[in-house]
Amino acid sequence: MNRIVVFGNSGSGKSTFARNLSENRGYAHLDLDTVAWEEGVLPPKRRLFDLSRVEIDAFIQAHENWVVEGCYSDLLEHAMSHASEIVFLNPGVEVCIQNAKNRPWEAHKYQSPEAQNANLAMLISWIEQYDHRQDEFSLVAHRRLFDSYLGDKREYDSNSWTN
Repeated sequence: MNRIVVFGNSGSGKSTFARNLSENRGYAHLDLDTVAWEEGVLPPKRRLFDLSRVEIDAFIQAHENWVVEGCYSDLLEHAMSHASEIVFLNPGVEVCIQNAKNRPWEAHKYQSPEAQNANLAMLISWIEQYDHRQDEFSLVAHRRLFDSYLGDKREYDSNSWTN
């Protein structure tokens, strides 16, 4: 049984890493963005933790081998309690910014490539704050998750995992 949780800053490569595992090994894939937010609500609003947890639990119960990826420490911590391994993608802010600028259109998040590009300046600002924020999306929160996990774990401080 392989159950992997992947986390890191926006633009760190979480979705690509998880998609590669999913496609190459046949693992089910859950992007926490799909369970973290209320659908169709503007401005975006976080879903209550318990509602997100129910969806995560249903995913975990439905699949023997899976990869869950995201940046939400509360949701990650819950998924990690079922994981066999965690992966912390921590390539640094500059790499994350370049990755964000080069990412393909994420159709499950944006209605069009233009809508995604319209959000790029805000995303870059968000990425730049990673090392300084103290919220659940921060380096501090992710480091705490990584350091406290007692099972198999890997941290990548570059995009070297892509090789």
